[in-house]
Formats: sequence, C-alpha cells, structure tokens
Amino acid sequence: MKGNFDSIINDTRPVIVDFHALWCSPCKVQSPILSEIASEFGERVRVIKIDVDQNTGLASKYHIQGVPTVILFKTGEVMWRQSGVVSKDMLRNVILKHI
Repeated sequence: MKGNFDSIINDTRPVIVDFHALWCSPCKVQSPILSEIASEFGERVRVIKIDVDQNTGLASKYHIQGVPTVILFKTGEVMWRQSGVVSKDMLRNVILKHI
C-alpha cells in the first residue's frame, strides 16, 4: 500500500484519508459522512479509507493515535487533520479552502 498511497496523496486535488478501524463505533458514524462528501464533490476530491490495523506502517508514519482520524492531503502535504468524528459541514468547509 505504501507506494500506491504516496502516489494517491500526491494528487493536485484534495485527498481525504479516513484512518479507521473495523471495530471502531465512531468510525461507523464517520463513514456515511465521507460517502456524502465524495458524492457531493465528485472528481474534485478523492476520498480513501485506510484500516489502521491492516496498515500499521502508515498509521505510525502519520502518528494516528485515535480513530477515526481524517487527514486532508494536497500534493503530498498534510493540509488539515482532525481526530474524532468530523461533521459534513466542517469537512465541506475544509475542502472548499483547498480546491
């Protein structure tokens, strides 16, 4: 996943990465919010999910200490991050600043 992940986050459009875990209840709340964001923004934004239990190296690299943690990347740089459930309105506002 590492090489592919790097190529994904190096996109010029914003990339929302949802670091989550299958056992995490708040992650189950975050998931439909991210689906709505992906539908709303279409090709202007990419949304991907990373299971921290399956991708421990990435979780460690980005210092993920709690799930869900949502990070917005653009051209490989972390532009914004938030742990815990992020509202649709907050995500929308953050994305609009980076489109």
